[in-house]
Amino acid sequence: MPIHFGTDGWRAVISDSFTFDNLRIVAQAIADAVASDHWDKSGKGGEKTDPKKIVIGFDTRFLSDRFAGEVARVLAANGFTVLLAQSDAPTPAISFAVKHQRAIAGVMITASHNAPRYNGVKLKGAFGGSALPEQCRRVEVYINDNEEQARGPNLMDFKKAREMGLIQRFNPLTAYFDHLRTLINTDLIAENPQRFVVDAMYGSGRGVIKSFLQGTGCDIAEIRGEMNPGFGGIHPEPIAKNLGALASAVSSGMGNFGVVTDGDADRIGAMDERGAFVDPHKIFALSLKYLVEQRGMSGAVVRTVSTTRMIDRLAKKYGLKVYETPVGFNHIADYMMQEDVLIGGEESGGISFKGHIPEGDGPIMGLLLVEMIASSKKPLGELVGALLDEVGPAFYERVDLRLSRPVAKTEMTEFLTKQAPNEIGGQKVNEVGQRDGVKYIMADDSWLLIRPSGTEPVLRVYAEGRTQEMVKALMGYGQKVAESVV
Repeated sequence: MPIHFGTDGWRAVISDSFTFDNLRIVAQAIADAVASDHWDKSGKGGEKTDPKKIVIGFDTRFLSDRFAGEVARVLAANGFTVLLAQSDAPTPAISFAVKHQRAIAGVMITASHNAPRYNGVKLKGAFGGSALPEQCRRVEVYINDNEEQARGPNLMDFKKAREMGLIQRFNPLTAYFDHLRTLINTDLIAENPQRFVVDAMYGSGRGVIKSFLQGTGCDIAEIRGEMNPGFGGIHPEPIAKNLGALASAVSSGMGNFGVVTDGDADRIGAMDERGAFVDPHKIFALSLKYLVEQRGMSGAVVRTVSTTRMIDRLAKKYGLKVYETPVGFNHIADYMMQEDVLIGGEESGGISFKGHIPEGDGPIMGLLLVEMIASSKKPLGELVGALLDEVGPAFYERVDLRLSRPVAKTEMTEFLTKQAPNEIGGQKVNEVGQRDGVKYIMADDSWLLIRPSGTEPVLRVYAEGRTQEMVKALMGYGQKVAESVV
C-alpha cells in the first residue's frame, strides 16, 4: 500500500503498513524534503529558524516511543540535530516546541483519535502548526523518488547519536506551560478554584491540565490517565459514546464537571454537572462569547464547514467577520497566520485562539473552560443553557458510513449538487455549498453536509437543526442520498 499523507499526516495499521521499515523510508523522505530548497526556511513571522534542528514527540500508543527513536536515528544520520521528547506529550506541546526552539520542522508519532491498532506521523511546520500541504507533498515526492532510485534510509546508532549531541532529550512541557500562563488567567482560577474531573482517555494529555493548575487550589480528579496503549478497547475520541467513564465519574461526585482530551490531546470535549456531554460546537461558541464579552478581545472567527452556525450568529452580534474552511485544522491555521484571528475551531474539537499557535489544543481549551466557569461562578450546564437561549437552539448529529471502496469526491459533489432538493423537513434549501463535500443550508439556518473523510475510508453525514425533528429529517435525507452515492 502506498504511503500517503492525508488531511493530517500519514496513518496506517501497526505491523501491517506502519512498520519500522516503512517509517524509516518516511523519515528519510522527511530529511530530504526539509533539506531541499523548496522547504520554507522561515517561521512564518519573520523569525529565522535553524535549518538543521528538528523536534520529535510521541503519544501513548503501542511502540510510539520506539518509533520516535527510529525517526530520530534517521534524521541524525542525515546531519540534523534532533530534540526528542523525554516522554509522551500532547501534539500541541510538540508543535509549540518547534516554534519555541526555532526548529525547521517537527515530527509527532501519533494516530490521534484513531483506533488503537493504528499509528501515524504528523508533520509540523516551523510556525508551530501542521506542515503545509505542499510540504507534505514534497515528502511524498521524495518517498517515490528514493524508491525509484533504490535509495534506502541513512541510519545512525542511537547511542552514538546521543554521544555526538545529534539526539538530545528534552521536556516540551516546561516552555509550553510558561506560554500557557500568558493566555490563561490562573489568578482568576485561584480566586474561585474548581472541583472537576479530567479524562485523558489514556492519551498523551495525561497529567497536563492537573500539573498546570497545581497551586491554584483546584481539586482535580484524573481518570484514564495511566499508560494503556489499547485505550481500554475504545477509540480515544472525545465523543459522547466513548465517555461513559467520565459520565460515571461526574455523576458519582468526583467533580462538578469534566473535561476530556483525545489520544494526542489536540481535541477537547466536556461534560456538565448532570453528566450531559458538552460538544466542541458549544465549547467553541462559549469560548468566543467569553473572549469577546469578558476579555474584550476581537478579530476574525474561523470555522470549518462542519461546525455549528451558532458561531455565525454570535459573530454577527459582535460585528466580527466569519470565514468558513474545508475540514482540517490546517485550513484554519492558514487564516491564523495571515489575518488577525480571534478564534478558530472545528467540529471534531480542535480549537485555538489569539496569541496561541495555529494548532488545535485540548489542554488550553480545557483550561479556558475552567477559567470561564471560575469567572462566571455558574455551573457549566447553566452557561450552556444561557448560550442556547441566546443563539440556539442547535441540535447536532453525525453519522459515519463505512466504505468498501473510496468515493470520488468530485463526482460525488457534482451528483449531490445536481440532485439538490428544493426543501427538506419543511424548510426551503436556500444555498448549496461545495467547499468540502456538499452542504445544503436551509432557510432557518439548519444545514446538512455530506463529505468523504480525509483520513479514513468513511463517508460522513452531518446535520444541525433548530429542532430535534429537523435534525431527524436532515439525517434521514442525508443517509438516504449518501447510501445511493456509495
